[in-house]
Amino acid sequence: MFPLLVVLSVLVLWAGLRLEEAEEMLTEFALLAVMVPTMVDMGGNLGAMLSSRLSTRFHLGTTSLDPRDRVLWANVTAILALAATIFTALAVGTFLLGQVIGAAIGLGELLVIALVSGMSVAIIAVGFSFATTYVSYRLGIDPDDTTIPIVTNVVDVFGMVIFLSTAAVVLDV
Repeated sequence: MFPLLVVLSVLVLWAGLRLEEAEEMLTEFALLAVMVPTMVDMGGNLGAMLSSRLSTRFHLGTTSLDPRDRVLWANVTAILALAATIFTALAVGTFLLGQVIGAAIGLGELLVIALVSGMSVAIIAVGFSFATTYVSYRLGIDPDDTTIPIVTNVVDVFGMVIFLSTAAVVLDV
């Protein structure tokens, strides 16, 4: 596990450096700074939920990752629906906060930033959840020990980078 933790630490360091590079944009558009913790946290949480469900199904012997498995597709659909709901609520909540404090980012822009970056992160979470769970199981490693640290760290990193890049494009920074 130590080499894995080293690689994950380097990935998280890279996300922190990317966040520091975006300091000027986050200062200019302070509402984006409000969105960062939720954006990063929810991507990892979505991946952790799916990884946990997949690990349980592997332990119970009820899955083989068959593309025709309706329960697998129901889990993926649930994660994507949850992501759409959460990231829409994040945009609306951020907009309402902006109205209270007088910040100048429109609801449409916040929706695009939240949904494009959020749904992208959700798709990455689904992919990494499946890959990590399957590889761990095939290597004889308990997926409960590997999937959550890998998925949450990788998705958090990509979530940060995608969020900042999407915001920069939408706000033309």
